[in-house]
Amino acid sequence: MALPHPARPDLAWVQRVGIPRGLLYWRYGELWQAFFRSLGREVVLSPETDKAIVEEGSARSIDECCLASKAYMGHVAALVGRCDAVFVPSYASCHPHAGFCTKFQGLPDLVRNTFRDEELAVMSLLVGNIRDKKGTERSVAELGMRLGASAKEAKAAYATGLHAQRAADKRRATAQAAALQDLARRRAAAQASGEAAPLGILLVAHPYISHDSYLCGTLAEALERMGVTLLLADETDHGRAYKRSFDFSRTLPWAANRELIGSILMLRDQVDGIVLVSAFPCGPDSMTDDAIMRYVEGLPMLNLTIDAQSGTAGVETRLESFVDILRYQKLGGYVG
Repeated sequence: MALPHPARPDLAWVQRVGIPRGLLYWRYGELWQAFFRSLGREVVLSPETDKAIVEEGSARSIDECCLASKAYMGHVAALVGRCDAVFVPSYASCHPHAGFCTKFQGLPDLVRNTFRDEELAVMSLLVGNIRDKKGTERSVAELGMRLGASAKEAKAAYATGLHAQRAADKRRATAQAAALQDLARRRAAAQASGEAAPLGILLVAHPYISHDSYLCGTLAEALERMGVTLLLADETDHGRAYKRSFDFSRTLPWAANRELIGSILMLRDQVDGIVLVSAFPCGPDSMTDDAIMRYVEGLPMLNLTIDAQSGTAGVETRLESFVDILRYQKLGGYVG
């Protein structure tokens, strides 16, 4: 595929690329890192999320921003002075079934304006439609050419990044399948011996929540301490989950929510309960979580919302109660 307009190498001076460890980093981070490293750039990741990062991001955000976007601003702040430019991609909503929260489209401008006093260099690209493979390749390759690579080198770097991301996604999906097989084996063994069957719980949250050790780590650790098999909805095969989501809705506009909902539909018969986790006040989740609870019948669900003020404080007791109810139900304590 030929690039229509050779990009001017105006970013050739950038040697150290900063990547905030937030938002879509948790969905495409492997791609971005491998892409820049293939072009000979050093990648500098922001530290893992902690209280200081969330507080810094909250101070730089308006109250109406969701917790995840506030944390993202904290991650950008942590990169100031540590890199030549921060990479902040723009993912648009140009496809009726594969869009993103509008904040992801305007994120480069939000970052530039928020950090204008620091004179932070922001490097970006526009992905208009993630379902358009050629268009996405073109956008990423043009960024590579702006960094001084030839068209061939830029396309090869994107191919390397795409391979790394697909390999990482496949590893997670394979690990999830193995966990489900192990859960089924232990359930069969428990039934044969008359012992209590182990529980499997599906945690449904955007990857920038579920994989963040500060925003959601307490929840995951608590569930694992209770002896349940914890599965993450975002680790289901993304392509299969996306297609399955159309059984739920033909019009849902958000790709990330589609993948999570498709995962629920694929795994609902293999788990004992679902924990929905949202970052306040996420607009897409506020709509889809309620619809999920109405649509998926016969499967116990716990809906949790975390915010910058309380975080995960107090939710462990709710998790313990939820797990106790599930265990009591499996012993025949509840009927219907």
